[in-house]
Formats: sequence, C-alpha cells, structure tokens
Amino acid sequence: MTQPDILKAGRGGAIEAPPVAHARFSIGEVVRHRMFEFRGVIFDVDPVFANSEEWYQAIPEDIRPRKDQPFYHLLAENAESSYIAYVSQQNLLPDDEDEPIDHPAIEGMFEPYSGGRYRLRPERRH
Repeated sequence: MTQPDILKAGRGGAIEAPPVAHARFSIGEVVRHRMFEFRGVIFDVDPVFANSEEWYQAIPEDIRPRKDQPFYHLLAENAESSYIAYVSQQNLLPDDEDEPIDHPAIEGMFEPYSGGRYRLRPERRH
C-alpha cells in the first residue's frame, strides 16, 4: 500500500488519516488465530493495514480481512515452528490456555510470562 492510499488529502490540502477502529488487544497479550492453529504474543499494533499489497492479495479472497481495522504483529507458534505473524483484529481471539509462548525472540523483548500476559522490558518501552 502506498502512502497516498493510507492518507488522503482533506480540505485545504490537510492530510486526514483513515477512520480507525478501537484496538481490542494490547502489546504483551497472548492471542490465538480464529481460523488457523496458532497462538502468539502481540509485540506491535498497526491502527490499519500497513503491509504490502502483494501480501494482502496473496490471502484467498473468501477469507481476506478488511484493511480498515487494527493489524497485530505477533511472535507466533504452532505445533511445528515459531515465526512472526501479521494478523487482522477480526481474526484474533483471546487465548485461554494460560501458557507461555515458545518463541526465541520473547526473552529479548518481554519480561517472563506472568499473570496471563507478557510485559515489555523497560528498555523496549517508548
């Protein structure tokens, strides 16, 4: 998606951001995918879709999410591996396993799992 696709010029040439839905999940929260068997911890949130158009078009049309919603960056895991996932809000659910995520990047980014979530390390906060 190009910059003009995200930001539109309003009256007098002022830049207007697209309407943004409220983010239901927060950094450090453990979530699971609604359709696919993986779970992860959120490490970043985009208020609207901010990946490439090529990535978006690769999603089958019948399950392609809307762009006008928050998208979450996850340190994710499934039965076979750990990886980074980019998931729309409509495809995430709260995780009820109360188990930590097994991803090699967690230790460098978050404090140990506690109380059903992760807390960012102080040096990662801004």
